[in-house]
Amino acid sequence: MSVLDAKNLSPRLLSFITALIIGTVNALMSLALRPDWYIPLIVFVITFVIIYYLYHYTLQRFIYRKIKLIYKFIYQTKATKKEEFFYETILPQKSIDEVSVDVARWANQKKDEIEMLRANEQFRKEFLSNLAHELRTPIFSIQGYVETLLGGALEDPSVNKKFLSNASRSVERLARLVDDLDEISKLESGRIPIIQETFVMHELVREVFEEMHLRAEEKNVTLEIKKGTERPISVTADKPKIRQVLTNLIENAIKYGPENATITAGIYEIDGQHVFTEISDEGPGIAEEHLPRIFERFYRADKSRNRSIGGTGLGLAIVKHIVEAHGQTVNVRSKLGVGSSFGFTLEKASAS
Repeated sequence: MSVLDAKNLSPRLLSFITALIIGTVNALMSLALRPDWYIPLIVFVITFVIIYYLYHYTLQRFIYRKIKLIYKFIYQTKATKKEEFFYETILPQKSIDEVSVDVARWANQKKDEIEMLRANEQFRKEFLSNLAHELRTPIFSIQGYVETLLGGALEDPSVNKKFLSNASRSVERLARLVDDLDEISKLESGRIPIIQETFVMHELVREVFEEMHLRAEEKNVTLEIKKGTERPISVTADKPKIRQVLTNLIENAIKYGPENATITAGIYEIDGQHVFTEISDEGPGIAEEHLPRIFERFYRADKSRNRSIGGTGLGLAIVKHIVEAHGQTVNVRSKLGVGSSFGFTLEKASAS
């Protein structure tokens, strides 16, 4: 590899090499014209000095000065003594190729940041649109019932209690929506502490099954622990919050599943350190394109059917935030016409 092929030529070295080459060429040409030895020497010295300082000045003043401005722009810096040291000692050691690589890396980073901002902006727009829709539905219902009652229906005993009851249900739905939004906000900001305790996962699942018994009976749904996973396993987690996770998952399975179905809970020990709990149903399933977004706030795979059933649309988002607040993961497996399985991991309790 020749000196000119080196990647880390400084402006000073590059000026020296250029002046040396041009000075040597001029000296040889003058030697051909005048055989006196001192003439080529004088020509070489004068040429070398002029070319060196001219070339060095040009590089420093124009090319590398522009490169320094590029670096200032990339790193958004204001010159300080520390940065001046960087510009004077480190930057001149970089070649144009290395600078190009740095600029390309910076451009890719900015491109990724812009794409992320666009995705976040799209998510924000969808969230606000969905939030407005979720708020509008109960508010308009309440407004309609109240206006009807004020318009004369209040004096009609055949409809006044019915309308007031319907308005009350809409108020309850609105209150649940606000409570769920507040809980997600607290979970995201870490304002709800995770209080760890040791408990048997199977016992908690059975307690939630008992709480959901009446709702399951309305649709003749069977709640059971999957055969082969009945062995009690203890976990370390926030019991009330994991109860809420199980309640949300089982409630969804009952709500969206068919009648005369079976909902199973499987509890598995994995890698000796974690416990995996999975709630499986025999519902309609979820299309594959919806699975990556199913835990987003207000995201509904089947908007018309889900809204007619009810709910705030925040149940799975709360599940995700609670599980992730434990430093664990939640996932979903689903197939249309077969059913869905929602699972999450927890830390296995250490043997006492």
